[in-house]
Amino acid sequence: MDTSTEQAVAPRKPREKKESTVSVVAAGIANVVIAVSKAVVGTITGSSAMISEAIHSFVDTGNEVLILYGLKRSRKAPDAEHPYGYGSELFFWCLVVAILIFALGGGLSIWHGVETIVANDMAALAQSPIPNYVVIAIAAVAEGTSLGIALKQLNANRGERSIMEYIHYCKDPSEYTVVLEDSAAEAGLLFAFLGVFLSHHLQMPWIDGLASVLIGALLVVVAIVLLSETKGLLIGEGLTVKETARLRSIVDRTPGVTACGKILTVYLGPKSLEIAIDVDFADGLDEQDVMRTTDTIESRIRASFPEADRITIESQSAEDVAKGRREDERLAREASED
Repeated sequence: MDTSTEQAVAPRKPREKKESTVSVVAAGIANVVIAVSKAVVGTITGSSAMISEAIHSFVDTGNEVLILYGLKRSRKAPDAEHPYGYGSELFFWCLVVAILIFALGGGLSIWHGVETIVANDMAALAQSPIPNYVVIAIAAVAEGTSLGIALKQLNANRGERSIMEYIHYCKDPSEYTVVLEDSAAEAGLLFAFLGVFLSHHLQMPWIDGLASVLIGALLVVVAIVLLSETKGLLIGEGLTVKETARLRSIVDRTPGVTACGKILTVYLGPKSLEIAIDVDFADGLDEQDVMRTTDTIESRIRASFPEADRITIESQSAEDVAKGRREDERLAREASED
C-alpha cells in the first residue's frame, strides 16, 4: 500500500522573508558607497591594498544583487515544468557568488598585490595616506553596521550552535553569506590599514602589496567555505544524522506502526524538505486504520519539522523495513566515524 501527501511548496512567512531581505539589502547599500570611495582614493593615492578593497566591495555589491535575485526566484510557485518549485535556485546563485568571490575578489587582489610587491615603486609613497585612513574608517563603520544586522538575524536562528556549526546546518545560504562577506570585509580593512600605514612609516611600498595579497587570500578562504556548503545543497543534502534519528523515533512511537524502515530526505529549497519513509504497519489494521495512522505520522512530523512540505509514506513488508533500517544505521555509523 502506498499512501502519500503532495502539496505546493509552502511560501515563507512574511517575517522570515523580510529579515532575510533586510540583511542582504543593508549589505548591498553599504558596499556600493564603500566600493566607489575605495576606488577613488586608491587611484589617487596609488595604494594597492585600497584597490584590492575596492575590488572586494564591487564584487560584494554584485553578490548582493545575485543573492536578492536568487531569493526572489526561490519563492516562485511550482508550475508544470517545475512541480517541486524553484527553491534550489537560491543554492545555484549562491554558488555563482562563491565563484565570483574566488575568481574576481581573490584572484584579482592577489594578482594586483604581487605586481605591487615586484615593482616595489617608491613613487607610490608620494601621496599622503590620510585619505586612505578616512575611507577605511568610514568603511569599517558601514561594514560593521551591515555585519551587525546580519549577525542579529543569524544569532536569532542558530540557537545553541556555534556560527560554523550553524553555517553547515543552515539550508538558507543567504543567511550566512552576508555574515562571511562582511566579516571578511572588516578583516580586509584591517589588512589595508596596516599595509598603508606600514608601507609609509617604513618606506617599504611592497608591504602595501603584501596587504593586497592577504586580502585576496582571505577572500579565497571565504569562497572555499561557500563553495563547500553550497555544493552540498545543490547535490541533494537532507537531514542530519541526529535529525533523522529524531524523525525515526517519531514514526516508531506512532500507534499502529510496528517499525520504521528506510528514510530518505532532501532539501529542495531553503524551506522545502521532502521526506520519504518506509513503514511496517501493525497487523490487523484495515485500510481506514492505515490512513488514520498515516495522517497521525504526517502531523507529528510536521510539528517537529515544519519545513517538511512533502511527505511520502509507503507500506512495506517487515523484511524490507528491517533491511532499510539496517542500511540507514550503517550509513549513520559511517557518518559519525567521519
